[in-house]
Amino acid sequence: MKLLILDRDGTLNAAKDDFVTSPDEWEPLPGALEAVARLNQAGWRVVIASNQPAIGRGLLDVAVLNAIHTKMNKAMAAVGARVEAVFFCPHVPDDACSCRKPEPGLYQQIAERYGVSLSAVPAAGDSVWDAQAAVAAGCQPHLLLTGNSEVYRDGGRPADLPPGTHVHTDLQAFADALLHESAEDS
Repeated sequence: MKLLILDRDGTLNAAKDDFVTSPDEWEPLPGALEAVARLNQAGWRVVIASNQPAIGRGLLDVAVLNAIHTKMNKAMAAVGARVEAVFFCPHVPDDACSCRKPEPGLYQQIAERYGVSLSAVPAAGDSVWDAQAAVAAGCQPHLLLTGNSEVYRDGGRPADLPPGTHVHTDLQAFADALLHESAEDS
């Protein structure tokens, strides 16, 4: 099975300084949904792993989160894209849970649900925490220079980025690289 894990805010959709707390605030990044469609067409199954501390802070509830994801899924379907599942951590940092990235708990839940080893699973997001969680879970880490990491587009890398993390300008560039690599392997 060709499975890959994506972050949500700052990777698929525009990140906000605070949180995306309503469907109206969820806006896809240019080309991101089309990148997912291209990956789907090449046989990749896409799942999301996302920290959602706004739930733990009482800024939204699971019903609103589901409404946000309904909007996301409709937008994806309109371009031929599909996300199979969304795994999320509702906790705030002080909860010290194992599912909040940079901890690997969400990725481990995905491995358990799909019955796969994560060693060949690429995981991409816009935060060092995404890469750290990917490494801790045994995934192949990819950092996108969007959202939290957009400040690195002019050069440099975050000091605490795990060694071996692949860096891409955005989700489209990540999809290009993954599809190119898959074509070389076949």
